[in-house]
Amino acid sequence: MKARRTQRARAALQGIPAAFALLISCTPSALAHDRTTSYSTWDIHGREAHVTLRLSAIDVTRFPWASTAAADLDRLLGQYFTEHLQLAAGSQACPVTDGPRRLSAPPGRVVFEWRATCPDTGALQIRASVLLDVAPAHLHFARVTRDGTHAQERVLSDAERSWILTEASPQQRTVEPSGTSLAGYIALGIAHILSGYDHIAFLLALLLIGSSLREVAAVVTGFTVAHSITLGLTVLGYVHPDRAPVEALVGLSIALVAAENIWLCGARGWTVPVALAGALGMLALAAVRGHGQVPALTLTGLAVFTLCYFGILRRRGHAGSLRWAIAFIFGLVHGCGFAAVLGEAGLPPDRVVHALLGFNVGVELGQLAIVASVWPVLQWLTHRRAPLRAAIVELGSAAVLALGVFWFVTRTFG
Repeated sequence: MKARRTQRARAALQGIPAAFALLISCTPSALAHDRTTSYSTWDIHGREAHVTLRLSAIDVTRFPWASTAAADLDRLLGQYFTEHLQLAAGSQACPVTDGPRRLSAPPGRVVFEWRATCPDTGALQIRASVLLDVAPAHLHFARVTRDGTHAQERVLSDAERSWILTEASPQQRTVEPSGTSLAGYIALGIAHILSGYDHIAFLLALLLIGSSLREVAAVVTGFTVAHSITLGLTVLGYVHPDRAPVEALVGLSIALVAAENIWLCGARGWTVPVALAGALGMLALAAVRGHGQVPALTLTGLAVFTLCYFGILRRRGHAGSLRWAIAFIFGLVHGCGFAAVLGEAGLPPDRVVHALLGFNVGVELGQLAIVASVWPVLQWLTHRRAPLRAAIVELGSAAVLALGVFWFVTRTFG
């Protein structure tokens, strides 16, 4: 029996390259930097606006012409941004009167600014189609301050590319609320989790090995509580994680959970834990030399954690009692990834809780929809079919492991 389990685990590990190649050829969008967001601030006085646009440097590589632009890149980017992010008066786009120019920015970020002046007539509106031609699921967060009034924010997407700005009240110098509603942020959270292939892969890796509804409930609860904690702390400004290593660690968490699944289906020896810890140790040494996005101390801690966790699993024999802890620990990391969507939006203080509540509820609804869809199917396929269950767990985990490694490597060194 032990020899058979070992043979199946080896077969699953040998299937990783094939699964990896298949995923690359069949689902390129799933392997790319799957969620893209950009952010703009609009300081409008009268009919003139000062615009600042911020986005990830990796998203610039999506433009086919970016790789060959060389010294002309900034000019082409500025032209593209001003054509795809405009202030309009009625149906007429307001001309750019200053800029665009690229500003200094933190590593991994791109920032541009320009000014636009509008005619005296026509209701002002923001039109945003940035990146939609290369990333249809792109989200743009616009934040507007008009004539010193209270700031408003709105999330624009392919489904809603424009935002008509309301006029300020002459008496109170306030504007009628027109920002994204609570329901809008709930929809945003649902869309974020359903289009977040890395988070879906993590949930699938956790569900593959679940043997009962009670275990699944514990895993989902652990993940939910953890990412809610870090999502709230990050958006409220109590913690400030670096986005690049967080995204890399999300990929690593997927790979580790999938590797654990394969280990549980095998002989449960020390080969897999030692190999994982050794790989993390080598990455830590590379980080000491300045390579990669994840700090050396973090990688060293993960190496030690891996050895300790697998050692405890060997003694307990059943993973269900510890799976909730893994879901909780890595849920803290995923929460920082969720928070990156809202954290850079610069939400007004009185809108933070509004956005945080709606977005978190949306993430939970999307997550529950995934569990409700996948778990019954897994149970139906594997009910009283032990060989089929083992094959699904092993091959599914091999595919998820390939994805996790890909995401980790590309986000760390890409």
